[in-house]
Amino acid sequence: MRDTIVSKEDIHEALVIRHSEEVQKRLEAGRVAIAGLGGLGSNVAFALTRIGVGHLHLVDFDVVDLTNLNRQQYFLEHVGMPKTEALKSELLRINPYLDIVTDQVRVTEENIEILFNNEDIICEAFDVPECKAMLVNGVLEHFPEKKLVSASGMAGFESSNLIHTRRVLPNFYLCGDEVTEPAYARGLMAPRVAICAAHEANMITRLLLGEECV
Repeated sequence: MRDTIVSKEDIHEALVIRHSEEVQKRLEAGRVAIAGLGGLGSNVAFALTRIGVGHLHLVDFDVVDLTNLNRQQYFLEHVGMPKTEALKSELLRINPYLDIVTDQVRVTEENIEILFNNEDIICEAFDVPECKAMLVNGVLEHFPEKKLVSASGMAGFESSNLIHTRRVLPNFYLCGDEVTEPAYARGLMAPRVAICAAHEANMITRLLLGEECV
């Protein structure tokens, strides 16, 4: 297979075998923005790419650091690279025909309206609580009609079963245990962060397929 050129149609047909034609068409029509490409965002992006979501908008100002490798979808060769560039390169290894737009910028109150104008669903995937609140408030203000999937509470190694998805408002969903914050010896670790990211990715998938209630 390595020496065989895989076409866009080949990838589509392989996904249709797993998902069905009608489901795959809706996924391929999906437009999702991911704000923050760390432990949450990089895992969400991998999941959505693997199921064939058609358009991803990756937003992050940061570069890959060695300490990121404990939970984020990067490798040693990515250290020092912009996260937008590193993650895009990895996603295109899964599906080279994926439509990816990147913005290597810090999200602020002033640029939210411009950055997230073209996507139907916005995924909040920041680490800092203040940044989370800023993005959530900005999206609710500027884009009340868009779907917003956010996360809160995933640090340490508490029970996986505490992480859940909750519908906060008609277009606003929150994933996590909503309590746990990083602390000494109970920081952000790959297993629990990935579980929370999977909740976000699954909720985004449900929204793309018209399943809005949880």
